Amino acid sequence: MMSGLGVRAARVVAVAAFLVVGVAHAATPAQIVAPLGLPPMTVPEGNPLTREKIDLGRRLFMDRRLSHNNTMSCGMCHVPEQGFTSNELGAAIGMEGRSLRRNSPSMYNVGYQRTFFHEGREPHLEDQVWGPLLTKVEMDMPSVGYVVEKVRQLPEYRGLFEAAFGGPATAERIGQAIASWERTLVSGNSRFDRWYYGHQADALTAREQAGFTVFMGKGRCAVCHLVGDRSALFTDHLYHNTGLGWERTMFPERNSYKVQLAPGVFVQVMGAMLKSFEPPQPDVGRYEVTIDPKDRWAYKTPSLRNVALTRPYMHDGSLATLEEVVEFYDKGGIDNENKSPLLQRLNLDYEEKTALVAFLKTLTGDNIEALANDARLAPASPPNLSRDPSDAYSESVAGHP
Repeated sequence: MMSGLGVRAARVVAVAAFLVVGVAHAATPAQIVAPLGLPPMTVPEGNPLTREKIDLGRRLFMDRRLSHNNTMSCGMCHVPEQGFTSNELGAAIGMEGRSLRRNSPSMYNVGYQRTFFHEGREPHLEDQVWGPLLTKVEMDMPSVGYVVEKVRQLPEYRGLFEAAFGGPATAERIGQAIASWERTLVSGNSRFDRWYYGHQADALTAREQAGFTVFMGKGRCAVCHLVGDRSALFTDHLYHNTGLGWERTMFPERNSYKVQLAPGVFVQVMGAMLKSFEPPQPDVGRYEVTIDPKDRWAYKTPSLRNVALTRPYMHDGSLATLEEVVEFYDKGGIDNENKSPLLQRLNLDYEEKTALVAFLKTLTGDNIEALANDARLAPASPPNLSRDPSDAYSESVAGHP
């Protein structure tokens, strides 16, 4: 029979194939080894990776009890089997059906990102989770302290924070644990990587290779979705105005909108009808962070890794397929006074467009199923607390009235 350490190490190798686990007295160190096509990942000195933090973060990410009414988890908008986004929704839906403005970004390779959210308002992965947890339309927790007390009172977490951090749950430790697991969502070694970086000549078909030529040249994709000599994150980490955000907010010359009724079911609705129901929400992108007029309607360049799995596309999920995305950029985006000068009309022909789409589908990593299975190791429906966490805490401090 394998020892406890051997079981953990075997599980890491089988599930992720890129975690190297060591031994320590208080915790089990873990290291992310970048697969082919990805650079080394920088992990903050203040939050070194350990197996205990990773396991704790997975449990927290998938726990519906981290929402106010125990119905929403992080994993319900970032669905493991749907590219860690939601293939069924353009813009995310929060607790009790509340509408959000934007599409759920994929979590693949999130540890390489320099900022978080579509407009980049959060610079630290350790702090990112508090936005969704506290936002009224998402998970609607009343306060940071409420979240901490709720987690402390959930019996399934008893001893887990002590094992991972040497002390009880705190706001900082909740963020550190979730960030630790999210950093393990590394996906590379795609067919593209094996062809371009591994020099495996037959890894891509002739059409897919032609698509890469379009990507790097006439298609101008690599201007923002960068490809390096040794690795490629397929992003410049910058913000660009393509015109979609401007059009959605300003409504120039538009009188109807595509509205989703069910997964894959859309209808066109007159704009006048939406005014009495739920009109599109204003969204000025990066400007909300910098208050700089030049940043109006600019959004972060997403990575293209695993892009075939992460539909729908763009910050608002308004483009359903890769073919629609290619058509949008072929037309040069939507003109407005702040549109990025990098966007130009491309005039691609049919063969170039289809080759480009074929190439984009080669960017899927080789461990997609393993990452989804790893996420589902978290307990499925643990029981809710019978009493409100704030009442229980008050009585523990002051006693019954």
